[in-house]
Amino acid sequence: MNKEEFLSGLRRKLSGLPQKDIEERIAFYSEMIDDRMEDGLSEEEAVAGIGTVDSIVEQIMSEIPLSKLVREKVKSKKSLKVWEIILLVLGSPVWLPILVSVLAIVLSLYVIIWAAAVCIYAACFSMAAGAVGGIAGLFISLFKGAPAVALFSLGAAAVCAGLAILLFYVSVWATKLILKMTKRIILGIKTSFVGMEE
Repeated sequence: MNKEEFLSGLRRKLSGLPQKDIEERIAFYSEMIDDRMEDGLSEEEAVAGIGTVDSIVEQIMSEIPLSKLVREKVKSKKSLKVWEIILLVLGSPVWLPILVSVLAIVLSLYVIIWAAAVCIYAACFSMAAGAVGGIAGLFISLFKGAPAVALFSLGAAAVCAGLAILLFYVSVWATKLILKMTKRIILGIKTSFVGMEE
Protein backbone atom coordinates (compact mmCIF):
# COMPACT_ATOMS: atom_id res chain seq x y z
CA MET A 1 0.00 0.00 0.00
CA ASN A 2 1.39 3.38 -0.92
CA LYS A 3 1.09 6.63 1.01
CA GLU A 4 -1.87 7.98 -0.93
CA GLU A 5 -3.90 4.78 -0.50
CA PHE A 6 -3.07 4.67 3.21
CA LEU A 7 -4.05 8.30 3.84
CA SER A 8 -7.26 8.04 1.81
CA GLY A 9 -8.22 4.87 3.70
CA LEU A 10 -7.50 6.62 6.98
CA ARG A 11 -9.54 9.66 5.93
CA ARG A 12 -12.46 7.41 4.91
CA LYS A 13 -12.41 5.49 8.23
CA LEU A 14 -12.27 8.72 10.26
CA SER A 15 -14.97 10.44 8.23
CA GLY A 16 -17.30 10.82 11.23
CA LEU A 17 -14.79 12.81 13.30
CA PRO A 18 -14.65 16.61 13.27
CA GLN A 19 -12.83 17.85 10.17
CA LYS A 20 -10.14 19.56 12.23
CA ASP A 21 -9.24 16.28 13.97
CA ILE A 22 -9.17 14.41 10.67
CA GLU A 23 -6.80 16.95 9.11
CA GLU A 24 -4.50 16.83 12.16
CA ARG A 25 -4.30 13.03 12.03
CA ILE A 26 -3.76 12.94 8.28
CA ALA A 27 -0.99 15.53 8.53
CA PHE A 28 0.65 13.63 11.39
CA TYR A 29 0.72 10.30 9.57
CA SER A 30 1.73 11.93 6.29
CA GLU A 31 4.71 13.51 8.02
CA MET A 32 5.54 10.21 9.73
CA ILE A 33 5.63 8.42 6.38
CA ASP A 34 7.77 11.18 4.88
CA ASP A 35 10.22 10.92 7.80
CA ARG A 36 10.52 7.17 7.33
CA MET A 37 11.12 7.63 3.61
CA GLU A 38 13.86 10.18 4.36
CA ASP A 39 15.49 7.54 6.57
CA GLY A 40 15.87 5.33 3.49
CA LEU A 41 12.74 3.20 3.50
CA SER A 42 10.65 2.75 0.37
CA GLU A 43 7.13 4.19 0.37
CA GLU A 44 5.54 0.76 0.86
CA GLU A 45 7.95 -0.13 3.70
CA ALA A 46 7.30 3.21 5.40
CA VAL A 47 3.54 2.67 5.24
CA ALA A 48 3.79 -0.98 6.36
CA GLY A 49 5.95 0.03 9.33
CA ILE A 50 3.23 2.29 10.72
CA GLY A 51 0.60 -0.44 10.93
CA THR A 52 -2.78 -1.14 9.40
CA VAL A 53 -5.40 1.53 8.91
CA ASP A 54 -7.78 -0.34 11.23
CA SER A 55 -5.28 -0.54 14.09
CA ILE A 56 -4.48 3.16 13.75
CA VAL A 57 -8.17 4.07 13.68
CA GLU A 58 -8.74 1.96 16.80
CA GLN A 59 -5.86 3.74 18.54
CA ILE A 60 -7.17 7.18 17.49
CA MET A 61 -10.67 6.31 18.67
CA SER A 62 -9.38 5.13 22.05
CA GLU A 63 -7.54 8.46 22.53
CA ILE A 64 -10.51 10.71 21.74
CA PRO A 65 -12.76 11.36 24.78
CA LEU A 66 -16.31 10.06 24.44
CA SER A 67 -17.68 13.40 25.67
CA LYS A 68 -16.06 15.18 22.70
CA LEU A 69 -17.64 12.75 20.23
CA VAL A 70 -21.05 13.10 21.86
CA ARG A 71 -20.78 16.89 21.84
CA GLU A 72 -19.86 16.90 18.15
CA LYS A 73 -22.63 14.47 17.25
CA VAL A 74 -25.27 16.28 19.27
CA LYS A 75 -24.44 19.65 17.72
CA SER A 76 -27.36 20.25 15.49
CA LYS A 77 -26.41 20.65 11.85
CA LYS A 78 -29.90 21.91 11.20
CA SER A 79 -32.57 23.21 13.48
CA LEU A 80 -35.50 20.98 14.33
CA LYS A 81 -38.81 21.69 12.70
CA VAL A 82 -41.82 22.48 14.85
CA TRP A 83 -43.53 19.17 14.13
CA GLU A 84 -40.34 17.26 15.09
CA ILE A 85 -40.22 19.05 18.43
CA ILE A 86 -43.92 18.33 19.03
CA LEU A 87 -43.38 14.62 18.24
CA LEU A 88 -40.39 14.47 20.60
CA VAL A 89 -42.36 16.08 23.42
CA LEU A 90 -45.54 14.04 22.88
CA GLY A 91 -43.57 10.80 22.48
CA SER A 92 -41.40 11.40 25.54
CA PRO A 93 -43.75 9.50 27.93
CA VAL A 94 -43.04 6.44 25.77
CA TRP A 95 -39.41 6.71 24.62
CA LEU A 96 -37.91 8.32 27.74
CA PRO A 97 -38.89 5.52 30.19
CA ILE A 98 -37.78 2.90 27.67
CA LEU A 99 -34.44 4.63 27.26
CA VAL A 100 -33.95 4.93 31.02
CA SER A 101 -34.92 1.27 31.49
CA VAL A 102 -32.47 0.05 28.85
CA LEU A 103 -29.67 2.14 30.34
CA ALA A 104 -30.48 0.86 33.84
CA ILE A 105 -30.44 -2.76 32.65
CA VAL A 106 -27.12 -2.33 30.85
CA LEU A 107 -25.58 -0.60 33.86
CA SER A 108 -26.87 -3.25 36.27
CA LEU A 109 -25.45 -6.05 34.09
CA TYR A 110 -22.09 -4.30 34.11
CA VAL A 111 -22.21 -3.91 37.89
CA ILE A 112 -23.13 -7.61 38.25
CA ILE A 113 -20.08 -8.61 36.20
CA TRP A 114 -17.82 -6.50 38.42
CA ALA A 115 -19.55 -7.89 41.53
CA ALA A 116 -18.70 -11.42 40.37
CA ALA A 117 -15.05 -10.42 40.01
CA VAL A 118 -15.08 -8.87 43.49
CA CYS A 119 -16.59 -12.11 44.88
CA ILE A 120 -13.71 -14.09 43.37
CA TYR A 121 -11.25 -11.71 45.06
CA ALA A 122 -13.14 -12.11 48.35
CA ALA A 123 -12.98 -15.90 48.06
CA CYS A 124 -9.25 -15.63 47.34
CA PHE A 125 -8.63 -13.53 50.43
CA SER A 126 -10.79 -15.79 52.61
CA MET A 127 -8.79 -18.83 51.44
CA ALA A 128 -5.56 -16.98 52.25
CA ALA A 129 -6.95 -16.17 55.70
CA GLY A 130 -7.89 -19.85 56.07
CA ALA A 131 -4.32 -20.82 55.23
CA VAL A 132 -2.98 -18.43 57.87
CA GLY A 133 -5.53 -19.78 60.35
CA GLY A 134 -4.50 -23.36 59.53
CA ILE A 135 -0.85 -22.56 60.18
CA ALA A 136 -1.82 -20.90 63.46
CA GLY A 137 -3.88 -24.00 64.34
CA LEU A 138 -0.86 -26.17 63.53
CA PHE A 139 1.35 -24.37 66.04
CA ILE A 140 -1.36 -24.25 68.70
CA SER A 141 -2.04 -27.99 68.28
CA LEU A 142 1.64 -28.82 68.46
CA PHE A 143 1.95 -26.69 71.59
CA LYS A 144 -1.01 -28.51 73.21
CA GLY A 145 0.39 -31.91 72.17
CA ALA A 146 -2.33 -32.93 69.67
CA PRO A 147 -0.44 -34.26 66.62
CA ALA A 148 -3.60 -35.44 64.79
CA VAL A 149 -5.17 -31.98 64.99
CA ALA A 150 -1.85 -30.44 63.98
CA LEU A 151 -1.71 -32.70 60.90
CA PHE A 152 -5.29 -31.77 60.02
CA SER A 153 -4.46 -28.05 60.42
CA LEU A 154 -1.43 -28.45 58.17
CA GLY A 155 -3.54 -30.14 55.47
CA ALA A 156 -6.27 -27.50 55.74
CA ALA A 157 -3.66 -24.74 55.47
CA ALA A 158 -2.13 -26.36 52.37
CA VAL A 159 -5.54 -26.74 50.68
CA CYS A 160 -6.52 -23.17 51.51
CA ALA A 161 -3.19 -21.83 50.27
CA GLY A 162 -3.53 -23.75 47.00
CA LEU A 163 -7.08 -22.51 46.46
CA ALA A 164 -5.99 -18.94 47.30
CA ILE A 165 -3.26 -19.07 44.66
CA LEU A 166 -5.65 -20.56 42.09
CA LEU A 167 -8.35 -18.01 42.85
CA PHE A 168 -5.83 -15.19 42.66
CA TYR A 169 -4.95 -16.12 39.08
CA VAL A 170 -8.63 -16.55 38.20
CA SER A 171 -9.49 -13.13 39.64
CA VAL A 172 -6.63 -11.42 37.79
CA TRP A 173 -7.75 -13.11 34.57
CA ALA A 174 -11.38 -12.05 35.17
CA THR A 175 -10.33 -8.46 35.87
CA LYS A 176 -8.28 -8.28 32.68
CA LEU A 177 -11.17 -9.77 30.72
CA ILE A 178 -13.65 -7.25 32.14
CA LEU A 179 -11.31 -4.33 31.43
CA LYS A 180 -10.77 -5.56 27.87
CA MET A 181 -14.53 -5.91 27.42
CA THR A 182 -15.05 -2.41 28.82
CA LYS A 183 -12.50 -0.98 26.40
CA ARG A 184 -14.24 -2.75 23.50
CA ILE A 185 -17.65 -1.46 24.58
CA ILE A 186 -16.40 2.13 24.86
CA LEU A 187 -14.70 1.82 21.48
CA GLY A 188 -17.96 0.49 20.03
CA ILE A 189 -19.90 3.40 21.50
CA LYS A 190 -17.38 5.87 20.10
CA THR A 191 -17.52 4.16 16.72
CA SER A 192 -21.32 4.36 16.67
CA PHE A 193 -21.19 8.07 17.48
CA VAL A 194 -18.66 8.71 14.76
CA GLY A 195 -20.46 6.53 12.25
CA MET A 196 -17.27 5.12 10.78
CA GLU A 197 -17.39 3.09 7.62
CA GLU A 198 -16.56 -0.57 8.07
